[in-house]
Amino acid sequence: MKNDRDDVPFSYRVKVGHISANPVEVHIEADASELKALAESWSVVSVDDLRADLQIARWKRDGVRVKGRVQAKIVQSCVVTLEPVEAMIDESFEQIFVPEGSKLARQPGNDAGEMLLDPDGPDLPETFVGDTIDAGEVVAEFAALAIDPYPRKEGIEFAGHIEDSGENDKKPSAFAVLKDWKKD
Repeated sequence: MKNDRDDVPFSYRVKVGHISANPVEVHIEADASELKALAESWSVVSVDDLRADLQIARWKRDGVRVKGRVQAKIVQSCVVTLEPVEAMIDESFEQIFVPEGSKLARQPGNDAGEMLLDPDGPDLPETFVGDTIDAGEVVAEFAALAIDPYPRKEGIEFAGHIEDSGENDKKPSAFAVLKDWKKD
């Protein structure tokens, strides 16, 4: 699948007008050039596989719900030895899109003008402009969020680092700086 935009390494554009209330099942996979672009974007050694199974359906009157599961195989550098570490990503996700300016995209607030956010609640809908959304970009975003920021090869621990207990530290006297003050 070729990108319409240069800054998006993986793209699957969906026309909003063609989406019905009945979910459409879609399977997408990244090709070799997209895998290479994703590896650069995510700052990993390589992305060997990226695939997703999606259900795309109408949400409320003018919104779109993209629900699915993304799977990826990536290679990162171990933070201790810098050797390659393979990692598997398997994440389920759900994202709702509404047109820009929709009342459904507004954040709930109270009388004092404060926003009310529930950290365990659903995410607010994303907005889109025009008549298309990019489901591939959503897939890549959720895969990127699942990447371990500190990958370590199995069985590798930090070695050669000795923690100072502070037992031999001498506390400086508050008057030690004054002893040389009057010397001239």
